[in-house]
Amino acid sequence: MVESKEFLKSILDTISEHIVVINDSGDIKFVNRSWQTFGDENDCQCNTQWEDQNYLAICKSAAAHGDEFGAKAYTGINQVINQQLTEFYLEYPCHSDTESRWFMMRAVPLKLGTTGYVVISHLNITERKIAEQQVRELARIDGLTQIANRRHFDDFYEQEWSRCARLKHPLSLAMIDLDNFKSLNDNFGHLVGDICLKEVAKLLPDYTRRPGDLCARYGGEEFVLVLGNTQCHQAQKLVTRFMTALNTLQLPELAGHPLTVSIGLATIYPSSSDDAMLLIEMADSALYQAKEAGRNQLVIADNIEPLNIEQCP
Repeated sequence: MVESKEFLKSILDTISEHIVVINDSGDIKFVNRSWQTFGDENDCQCNTQWEDQNYLAICKSAAAHGDEFGAKAYTGINQVINQQLTEFYLEYPCHSDTESRWFMMRAVPLKLGTTGYVVISHLNITERKIAEQQVRELARIDGLTQIANRRHFDDFYEQEWSRCARLKHPLSLAMIDLDNFKSLNDNFGHLVGDICLKEVAKLLPDYTRRPGDLCARYGGEEFVLVLGNTQCHQAQKLVTRFMTALNTLQLPELAGHPLTVSIGLATIYPSSSDDAMLLIEMADSALYQAKEAGRNQLVIADNIEPLNIEQCP
């Protein structure tokens, strides 16, 4: 029997998954070598005497400190213990100071005689999660300009609207249209038109450096800037700097033809009771006014007079 136990333990110690076995009270009864090694390498405070620890208490403590995955693990394992679930899965991040890591927890019941246990394994799924992230990022990037696409903008804008509404922060939005783009394509060709779109996109990230900011290709020759927690006068300075930088850009493909934009800018204090489309409609209406006023203009929503680049402070 001793030899059999040692044989089974040796097998479990060869498995790369981190395995821990707990009783119905959450007390740790067994950990395999991978679990012990991971604890040693990551300076776990209780890794020297795992059998003296209570796994559920560890999860509960993590939950009390705001760890949502600790709370989910605590709930899920208890459901397995109480036979509400036949098994429990949870994917969670476990990043170190030097690398990003993700694991998948699986908890299943084990009955030996009249004693109940739960076998919990933690599988490293970092490679898969990184690949999924890369795929998601590719799906959120505009293929031509290499900045955020419309789908990314829609998701980000909704989140930023909610965040600013919750914190009572202002939200500014600038709709940007490349002037006379159709005639530019007709006169110089679509390849040159693509170059112009790329050049505009290269400049925009300089004005969206904070977590609450985003520049994106809205569609065709239109771009958009989302500026979270930004007052109107602050946003005006940013887009004016952008217009100045664009006007100084010299593209040999255009043979001296100026590259300009029209911009509609709007600012609002979002409310959860308002429709998030309101700010977009305000900025779009201001953009229409800028184009009607002769293009190469900045119009601020609710302002009657357009501000051309020379007039902007």
